[in-house]
This record gives sequence, structure tokens and C-alpha cells, in this order.
Amino acid sequence: MNDYERIEKAMAYMVAHAAEQPNLETVAAHAHLSAFHFQRLFCRYAGISPKRFLQALTLERGKQLMQSSTSLLDTAHTLGLSGGSRLYDHFVQLEAVTPGEYKRQGEGVEIAYGVHETPLGRLFVAVTPRGICRMGFVDTTNSEALLTRLAKEWPRSTFQHSTEATRYAVERLFTQHEERAAAVSLHVTGTNFQIAVWRALLTIPEGQLASYSHIAQALGAPKSSRAVGNAVGANPIALWIPCHRVIQQSGALGGYRWGLEKKQMVQAWELALAHTDNTALAPSLTT
Repeated sequence: MNDYERIEKAMAYMVAHAAEQPNLETVAAHAHLSAFHFQRLFCRYAGISPKRFLQALTLERGKQLMQSSTSLLDTAHTLGLSGGSRLYDHFVQLEAVTPGEYKRQGEGVEIAYGVHETPLGRLFVAVTPRGICRMGFVDTTNSEALLTRLAKEWPRSTFQHSTEATRYAVERLFTQHEERAAAVSLHVTGTNFQIAVWRALLTIPEGQLASYSHIAQALGAPKSSRAVGNAVGANPIALWIPCHRVIQQSGALGGYRWGLEKKQMVQAWELALAHTDNTALAPSLTT
């Protein structure tokens, strides 16, 4: 088991046992490490302390939801979510596949792909010259399935395994905003409604949450919560398009393609980072 796997395992344990408030020694033992070594390892790779992560897990999602809903609706009113070319996040620019690209089915497009280990789990990443086109959590068996699905969406493209070409897409997730040299571009395929929903997700501040109905209201279609949910579920780029920030109006987690445990893990990690003074950064990610 490598260090990234140890951190992921520890996070999953804290998610499953948050109600018991396990102490440092208990979590460290689960990761087969001494408390001292585990504390240092967790802070180094996750960028936060185990205590901070556990605190984030126990915060009431309803409070976060109330804070975020106003922000999302205010942003929608100020910017207008129908503007197809707007930059909705300071560091993320979403570009839809053009009709011509769609018709050519990726002909002439070179797509690099690779799998990277992170504190949150292994991520499959694929990029085109225009940006990230796919990102999703994988285990040891399903990375090929993701590649097969991507090949069906881009049947005339050329695919090349290159973790060097895809590394930036993952490393920037674990870099503080002030250290990010340039905006990250996302190159996605979707219906007009899906694109609008994914742009709306980019307006939800880090460490905060919004409900499906809040997003529907922000889009000017308050009765489309179910359609919003379907679009959120179809998100092709995990983490960069933050579908993990969407929950049910009641405060329940709702769905997540990679499982509710993973969703809660990502939410807590992001919330802890957003509310910590700890400036430690994760090291370069391994391939």
C-alpha cells in the first residue's frame, strides 16, 4: 500500500465512523501507521490535518446549503447563466464541443489519457488540445471501461497513453489558487441544458453546497430539478466540474456516480481546505 492509498483509506474510515469521532491513534492504526507518522503523512499529502478533516465531516450540510444557495442565485442574477462563453470560475473555463467537432466525431483530435494517484483516490484523466475532456475515479479494474466509453464518444480520435500530458489536470486540483498559473480549460460534450447546468456548478464556491432545486432556480427553470439531477449525474469531469457540491434540499447527500462515501470524502476535504490556515501543499502526484 502506497502513501496515497493510506490517506484515502484513512479518509474513508473517518467518513464511515464520523459519528464515533475516532481519535488520531485509532485512525492511524487503521492505516497501519504510528500516530506521529500518520499525522505528518496526512498533512503532507492531503494539505490538512486529520482533525480538520474530521471536523469538516461533522458540520451540518444544511448550514452549508443555506450559505451557498444565496451565493449561487446572486451569481446567476449578476452574470446570467445563459451566456455560453462566460468564465464562471476564476480558474476554470468550460468549452463545449462545437457542432463541427461533433459531426467529425473527433477526427484529427489527439487525446492523451492516464491514471494518477491522489489523496482522494485514483483518477482517470483524458485531455484534448483544447482541455480536459474526461476525469473520473477508478479502481484497479475499470480504467479500461472509462477509456472504452471515451473512445465511443470520440470514435475517430487518436488515443495515446501519456501521464505526462495529463498530470497537470490533477496536480492543479491540489495546488492553492494563488499558485495556479493559468485557467484550466474543460472540453466537454453535452446538450445545451447539460452545459448550462455544468456552468452553474462552477458558481458554487469551494467548500459550500447547493441543492438541485437551487440550480434549477438559478437557470430560470424552477420546475426542472429532476432534469438538473440527470445533468449533474452525467458530469464527465469529476472535481473540476463540482457535482459533489450538489445535495438534496433536505440536506441528504443525494447521488454520486462514484458512491456516497466518496462524495462525502470529497466534500469534507474541500471544506476543510477552504476553512483552514494550513498552507501545506500536497507534493507532486505519482503516476
